[in-house]
Amino acid sequence: MSDLFRRASLLAALVSTLVPAGAVRAAPCWRPPVAAPVADPFRKPSCAWCPGNRGIEYRTREGTSVTAVASGRVSYAGRIAGTVYVVVRHGDGRRVTYGNLSAVTFDTGDLVVRGQRIGRAVGRFHLGVREGERYVDPARFIGRLIRSPRLIPVDGRRGNPAPPPRLTCRR
Repeated sequence: MSDLFRRASLLAALVSTLVPAGAVRAAPCWRPPVAAPVADPFRKPSCAWCPGNRGIEYRTREGTSVTAVASGRVSYAGRIAGTVYVVVRHGDGRRVTYGNLSAVTFDTGDLVVRGQRIGRAVGRFHLGVREGERYVDPARFIGRLIRSPRLIPVDGRRGNPAPPPRLTCRR
């Protein structure tokens, strides 16, 4: 067992002892997985086989980098009907699906760290979230990056760099 895996397992065990069973957890606040606008929002289907959108479709350009919204373990990586998917199970039990990727670079069981590149999008990128077997709207977990204005000196000096963007979430 690798040292990193051992440390992660110990940390997970410690956290699970600090949070009482059945405790209400706050919704996570994730950085957007891509820098692109939403093309098609979540639409809950009226039945298990009915039409809808079980995730969010982002209007990405081919080659757009897709990053992990949170850390977890890969539970599936491969093709389904010609489309490449990676599914990551997080410590809170949620499963996040990253779809319409250019290639599979992970194996089942691999550790994924928040912010790590999952792959590159080909056409529209799909992000789905499941709690148990139920699909939920990923938008409630995705925060917005807010950039602060940067003032530019009028005397020609370069000025200070802009501060990093701030992540804000719905509550």
